[in-house]
Amino acid sequence: MQEIKDIGLRGIPVADTKISAVDGEKGKLIYRGYDISDLARSSTFEETVYLLLYETLPTAKELEIFKETLAAERHLPAGIVRHLKKRNKAALPMDVLQSVIPMLADFDNEARSGTKGATLKTSVRLIAKMATVVAYWERIRRNLDIKKPDENLGHAANFLYMLKGNIPDEGTAKDFDTCLILHAEHSFNASTFTARVVASTRANMYASVGAALGALSGELHGGANTQVMKMLLEIGETKKVEEWVTEKLDAGERIMGMGHAVYKVIDPRARILYSISEKLAERTGNKKLFEISRKIEQVTREEFKKRKGRDIYPNVDFYSPSVYYTMGIEPDLFTSIFAVSRISGWCAHIMEEKFAEAQPKAVLYRPEAQYIGRYCGNEGCKYVPVGERD
Repeated sequence: MQEIKDIGLRGIPVADTKISAVDGEKGKLIYRGYDISDLARSSTFEETVYLLLYETLPTAKELEIFKETLAAERHLPAGIVRHLKKRNKAALPMDVLQSVIPMLADFDNEARSGTKGATLKTSVRLIAKMATVVAYWERIRRNLDIKKPDENLGHAANFLYMLKGNIPDEGTAKDFDTCLILHAEHSFNASTFTARVVASTRANMYASVGAALGALSGELHGGANTQVMKMLLEIGETKKVEEWVTEKLDAGERIMGMGHAVYKVIDPRARILYSISEKLAERTGNKKLFEISRKIEQVTREEFKKRKGRDIYPNVDFYSPSVYYTMGIEPDLFTSIFAVSRISGWCAHIMEEKFAEAQPKAVLYRPEAQYIGRYCGNEGCKYVPVGERD
């Protein structure tokens, strides 16, 4: 039997979805029919979340009520706060998230009801509380007093306030809000597919999100942005970029943040993040990280064209690190911030997996695998007791 070489389900449709579409050839990303560029320019994270969960943009009144509901759900149960304060302060933020989020089910009476209405309420709770868990852990591990949520602030501004202890300026809050919109959803990526697989077993929302967090933590998925930041800090100066990149490519290593499994042209989110990084650099006067990033992109694209005869482009993880770091956010929080946004897409997919109208009955994911291991004739290998083995 021939071994399967094309692994990872690349290019193989596994389900229908109404949530988002990725056009890798044209560099398009669509949320519920709306282009990501339009949403990033004109929408807010709360409005985008409403779109993902409710399948339509809200009216002004619906958005006002949704924002109030989301803000009211930000507070963590006292038992969760006590647990966070007892954790080993060396614990990584993603490890804390992956263990704490499922614990929230203990405080949600509707967590296991299984109805669409209850699952929607749980989604709103999770989206609200995910940001609080990340911000609280950052304060606790640094021996700082936690900052309770401010219900008068938008989701992005409130997160930065809880994280840093100061209300951010309007420009920074808007830039961060746009980053959340860009990371909110991206079809059947590794973490989203993981969430849907777990949801297909009829596990509850918290279990599905916990599994998604595990998938996101890997450096080939959500952890890539942290690796990009390490690269920027390692290079340190624009003049060192060319030598650094060529040495990495000569050694057959990857340039993190460059290239994408789906996009054959530039990731549309990367284009927007480039603009945010450039604007933030100008506004703060801290231009070094942006300039290093831009130089890495230039050199990598030139080298790829020369060596492989093809183009390579930055993905969503390439310019977001310079944005977050300039905002004063530590690199090991980058993937957790990804989760603060992507939780909205996960919840939408979990609900679709559980309650899709086009799906007449529950479908448990069960792909086939091709066995390429040992065979010992038609009857299989003969078991020999351990004492008789040579």
